[in-house]
Amino acid sequence: MTSVTDGRPEDDQPLLSVRNLTKHYPLTDGLLGTETGRVRAVDGIDFDVYPGETVGLVGESGCGKSTAARALLGLEEPTAGTVVFDGEDVTAFDDAACKRFRRRAQLLFQDPDSSLDPRMSVGDAIAEPLLVQGLTAATRRREIVADLLERVGLSAADAERYPHELSGGQKQRVGLARALSVNPDLLVADEPTAALDVSVQSEILALLADLQASVGLSIVLISHDLGVVRQLCDRIAVMYLGEIVERGPTEDVFTDPQHPYTRALLASIPTTDPRDRGTAVSLTGDVPSPSNPPSGCRFHTRCPEVIQPDGYDIEQRIWRRIMDLRQHLANETVDGEARASTTTLRETFSLPAQLEDDRADAVLETALEQIAAGDPDRAAALLATEFATPCERRAPSLEVTEAGQDAACLRHD
Repeated sequence: MTSVTDGRPEDDQPLLSVRNLTKHYPLTDGLLGTETGRVRAVDGIDFDVYPGETVGLVGESGCGKSTAARALLGLEEPTAGTVVFDGEDVTAFDDAACKRFRRRAQLLFQDPDSSLDPRMSVGDAIAEPLLVQGLTAATRRREIVADLLERVGLSAADAERYPHELSGGQKQRVGLARALSVNPDLLVADEPTAALDVSVQSEILALLADLQASVGLSIVLISHDLGVVRQLCDRIAVMYLGEIVERGPTEDVFTDPQHPYTRALLASIPTTDPRDRGTAVSLTGDVPSPSNPPSGCRFHTRCPEVIQPDGYDIEQRIWRRIMDLRQHLANETVDGEARASTTTLRETFSLPAQLEDDRADAVLETALEQIAAGDPDRAAALLATEFATPCERRAPSLEVTEAGQDAACLRHD
C-alpha cells in the first residue's frame, strides 16, 4: 500500500493507512424501499497516521469528518475502501479480530453527557472496557481506574461519583480516562472540546498533548476549530463535502495554504490584529447537498477563486457574482422583484452597470434581459454556455503542489 508521506521519510511505516474510504447512505422511497439516490457522506479519502503523531481532519460541519471517524473505526461499515491498522485490514476483521482492534483503537466522543451512562459511577464507566477485554480481577480494575483518574487530572475518590455530579470538563476527562483504560495505540477524538468553555478547552488540549508525549499515542483529531488543530496536530487533512481537498504538515498548510477552501477557512479565524480587519474571505451560497454534489470540483459553487473560461477577463470578485447568479437561476431563487429590470438585477447581485470586458458584458446583458422578460431558463442556458468554468467540468485530483502540500485544485495544473 502506498503511503501518503507528506514530507516524512518514505521508509516510515504508518500505524493507520486509510485508502479510498467511502461511506454512502442510500435514499429510499415507497414501501419497497426503492433506492432513489445516495448521500455521499465520505467519498474516497486517503490519509496516514504514523506512530506518535496527531493528524487533524478539519472542515465545516457536515463535510464528513465524523462519519469518516466512525467508518475507519468500524463503528459503521464502509461502502468501499480499506483501513489498514498495523498491517491488517480492519474492514476484513471477524468478530474476534474486531474485539482485539477495539482494544488498540479508541474513540473520544464530542459530547461527554451523551457518552456517559448516568446510572454508572465514574469508576464503573472507566472499568467497563477493561471488563469487556477480559480483565476479570476487580482489584486490578480498581487500581487501573484510580491511576487513570489521577493521570487525567482528577482524584481517585472521583471513582465513586456519578456524571451528574461533574462539570463538563470533568466529564470529558472521565471520557478520556475510559478511552485510555485499555492502553490503546490510536485515539480518535471527535470534536473533544466543542462542548466545553474556552478555559476548559485549553486544559483538555494540554492534557491530550501531555498524554501523547508520555505514552506515544497516535491521535486522529476531528475538529472544525482551526486554533485547536494548529495547537495539537502534526499534519492536517482539509475536507469539503466528503472529499479531502488539501493535506500536509500543519504549519505548511497554515502559512501557505494551497487550496481556496483552506484559504477561506484560515481567513475566518478571529484575530486581534487591526491590520487584518476586512481581510476575511467571504464564501457565498450554501454547502451543496451530499446527495447531489456539484459536477467537477465540488467547491466551485462557492469558490472565490473559481477559474474563468478562456477569452474573458473579468475582475475575479465580479466573476464570482456572475457564478452566484447562475446558481440562483439553477436553484430557481431569483425573486420577482429582482426580475423587474436588468438594472435591478445588476443591483441585486452587486454587478456593475458595465463590465470592463465588453464581450462579457454583452453576454451578461442579454441574459439579464431574458430574465426580466420572464425566460430565466433561456438565460441560464446562455450563461452556462458562455460562462462555463473548467472547475464545473473536471474534478481535480489530489496532487503535490510546488509548495509541497497535496491539493485538489485545477489552478495547480
